[in-house]
Amino acid sequence: MIFGWCCAELDTNQMASPQISRVATPESSRMATPPSSRNSSSVSSSPMKMQSLQVDSVQRWMEDLRHMTEVECMCVLQAKPIGVEEDAQGELIVATGDHVARDNLQTLLRRALVVSTDLGKMFQRLEKGRWQRVHSAAVRANCHVRSLVHEYGAARNTPAEMQKYEKSLLEKCMELTSITERCLHTEDEFFLKSMREAIHEILTDVSDSFSHMIDMALANEIQVLIRQIESSDSVYTIGSAISNLLSLTQDGPQLCSIIAKEGAVVALFKICRQDCFSDLYAHALRTVASICCVEEGINQLEKVDGILCLADILTDENSVEAARAEAAAVVAQITSPHHTSTQHLGSFLESMQDIVTALIKLCDSASCGEVFLLASAALANITFFDSMACEILLQLNAIHILFQACKDRQRVDTPYSKDQVVTILANLSVLEQSASEILQEKGIERLLQFLGEKPSSSSPSEGAACERVQQKAAVTLARLSRDPDVAQSAIQLQAVPRLIALCRSPAERNDSDSVLVACLAALRRLAAGCPDSIEAADHQQLIKPRLVDSFLLCSNMEESFV
Repeated sequence: MIFGWCCAELDTNQMASPQISRVATPESSRMATPPSSRNSSSVSSSPMKMQSLQVDSVQRWMEDLRHMTEVECMCVLQAKPIGVEEDAQGELIVATGDHVARDNLQTLLRRALVVSTDLGKMFQRLEKGRWQRVHSAAVRANCHVRSLVHEYGAARNTPAEMQKYEKSLLEKCMELTSITERCLHTEDEFFLKSMREAIHEILTDVSDSFSHMIDMALANEIQVLIRQIESSDSVYTIGSAISNLLSLTQDGPQLCSIIAKEGAVVALFKICRQDCFSDLYAHALRTVASICCVEEGINQLEKVDGILCLADILTDENSVEAARAEAAAVVAQITSPHHTSTQHLGSFLESMQDIVTALIKLCDSASCGEVFLLASAALANITFFDSMACEILLQLNAIHILFQACKDRQRVDTPYSKDQVVTILANLSVLEQSASEILQEKGIERLLQFLGEKPSSSSPSEGAACERVQQKAAVTLARLSRDPDVAQSAIQLQAVPRLIALCRSPAERNDSDSVLVACLAALRRLAAGCPDSIEAADHQQLIKPRLVDSFLLCSNMEESFV
């Protein structure tokens, strides 16, 4: 969409939704992680600390009211701002003062959303030929744009280049209002048709100019925050600026790109390299992880040797757990296969031994589920792009550590964490030596438990996580069953009846086709080694036909053709 950044980036309700993943994880592995304010390309769930602005309901109503007043009132009053209470409760920021930058940004975003909504309605009404409503929307948009420009100019010195865009935009808005008014006084269909094309062209120009102006205004505000981070020696001031940046990252990838281009990643890593700001490491790294959902953020991280800084924090025994956990979140973000660019992985490989070692230690010592989740998600991503990581993990006794963690409800307490564990196991199972270690840890029993994973709520994200756990457990079992000892152990533990139930009952697999395919593959692998373990009827339908035929048979079992 022409002004899609507003529609896509300003959906703050969606960003705070429990369905949003904290760290981006491989699409191929579908490693959804717990919901949080983290975006997700990356990192995308279990409860986590959310960075959001919480305000009193009456205050929120007063703020919204200023955008809903009549156009005539807006013209007269010029949208004079309603002040924000300095002692608003529940603000999740490091420092409790310095509201100016945050208020400017939030006001700018809210007003931009109002304008983009009006422009969107104009496009819709123009297509339907509702001229009276088109003109009303044009007047309203013109008023809101003028109010926004006036407010922003009063709060901040507007750069010269931005002033040119503002002047051009205001002229186009006035032209739009005039031309739509002309359409109210005629019923000439030929004239209206020609006007529709002209209005559409002007409206497109207005939308493009408005989006560009907002991007410039946001960049200007972001520069103010970055200068605070770079020039201040106050933990209080720097923490407040970082909080404001983090809040902005939750408004979508478009804003993250602007933040990255303005040099935020560079400034944040400067903080992470100074011992005097060690209390801000976790907060700064959380912001870096959010910014790195876009390629621009990762490119900036690479330019400042950010991977080396992450490795230093992860391997430093004096670093607090929160800082190491957030460093793990950054690693999970930048190693996600969702990113099209992999140039940064070259320098990552140089530090991989240290990073993998630190991450598995963090899994072993994690004090809570969130820390374990971030560390295991990073490991899961790493095991996808280099087999050497799997070999390192086997040497570090990772299988024992992961299975022990599964017994600890304090660490592995959600399907999202189990998803990471079983992803790592699936990638480790490619190596032949992993079979004996998994048998030694009684891992087959754990895999069968994963095959029975069920959501504890109606949350779609939790249901999807359970499907991924089931799918990857079946894949792991199929790979391990190349070893006769594993196959025999699985059969003795009644793996075959469980796999058959998942194949035949869509409800058992939550109607997931990916789970069905994985279970059919595991069942056929077990049948190849132990044909007697499969009954004749099951063999006839699930083993003997082509895989695609068995899949179609099982996927259509509950369909009605009446």
